Amino acid sequence: MSMRPRLIALAASALLLAACGGEQEQPAPPPPEVGVVTVQPSTVPMTKDLVGRLGAYRSADVRARVPGVVQRRVYEEGSDVSEGDVLFVIDPAPFQADLSAAQASLAQAEANAANARSMAERARRLAPENFISRSDLDNALAAERSATAAVQAARASVDSARINLGYATVRAPISGRAGKQQVTEGALVGQGTATLLTTVDQIDPLYVNFSLSLAELEDLRGRQLQNAGPVAVEVLLQDGSVYPHPGELDFSGDVVDPATGAVSLRATLPNPDRRLLPGAYVTLQATMGAQSGLYLLPQRALQRDAVGGYVMVVGADGKVARRDVTVDRAQAGQWVVSQGLSPGEQVIVSGLQRVRPDAQAVAVPWQPTVPGAAAGAPGAGAAAGAAATAPAQGTDAGGDAADPAAAEAATQPSDAAPADSQD
Repeated sequence: MSMRPRLIALAASALLLAACGGEQEQPAPPPPEVGVVTVQPSTVPMTKDLVGRLGAYRSADVRARVPGVVQRRVYEEGSDVSEGDVLFVIDPAPFQADLSAAQASLAQAEANAANARSMAERARRLAPENFISRSDLDNALAAERSATAAVQAARASVDSARINLGYATVRAPISGRAGKQQVTEGALVGQGTATLLTTVDQIDPLYVNFSLSLAELEDLRGRQLQNAGPVAVEVLLQDGSVYPHPGELDFSGDVVDPATGAVSLRATLPNPDRRLLPGAYVTLQATMGAQSGLYLLPQRALQRDAVGGYVMVVGADGKVARRDVTVDRAQAGQWVVSQGLSPGEQVIVSGLQRVRPDAQAVAVPWQPTVPGAAAGAPGAGAAAGAAATAPAQGTDAGGDAADPAAAEAATQPSDAAPADSQD
């Protein structure tokens, strides 16, 4: 009876040893595939992200230049008008009457002047024969001069009356967009002050007003001298897309604001479709020259720890190695790296969680594509579009699960631009 349990125990031990032996004989898993980009140094535009405010290129207040009652508004509020277009009509009857009276006074003055000239001519003929006294001659000549001056004054009165009559028709002083009317028909305007009727703003082009610190301005001027070209300015719209019409810097102030320590600058921005409006705040990027020898990396390739930013690379021997890098900034959805990389190195973009230093890995090109939903996402940079190439199942080029958004966001510096799309 005691041998049976002993035989059962021996059989179980043999089966367990056989199972363990089978596991030991399984081959080691192959090195994981990782998606890589081969980096090369490039020349990268130096851009500065700023906040500016749009302003009209020209702005004119339309005011009543003569007193009177507004008869009608001719223009449509918010419409584009051309210089000289009629905007308002002030009752012209009083000014027409003034013009008629001035013309009558001119006719009278001209008649008096003609009579004075005739008298003066007669006096000139009679004076040499002593038929009239010297005093009479002087009086005749003075009357002629006075009558001539009266004609000139009457003509000036006619011109003034004609000008006032013209002011009764209020015209656009510049071409632009006419604003809201400030008075209605029947309102009495121009009594004592020039009443504001409306405004006309020229909004093509527009001004973009912004400021830079003194140090940034000196750097900007230095790069202008190096590149011998204007400073380009691009505006980012509220939906994140880039406004299709870049502008140029056209003014730099010469006084530092004591309150902010900044210098005012201004750029001119084309606005042919009238999409932008004065008074709005916009985000803009000023291109302040270019810098060579930099590397551009997809945002998800960068990782951070207590030491700082780093990337993982696959060497020529297939081994994974760490490279500590210096990141200057984020630009167009990519990291701009100035130190830590060499030309031709293969930087791992996907599959980072499956590798470690000195381990073997198989490098495959990282080929991002933009899904239809993200393709139209405005403002996405190269890395943003690249990150959207992951298969629908959420795996990256190396077959591993997509990196969590939180982990990817943790790799970004505090001044980074918006992160690229998640896999």
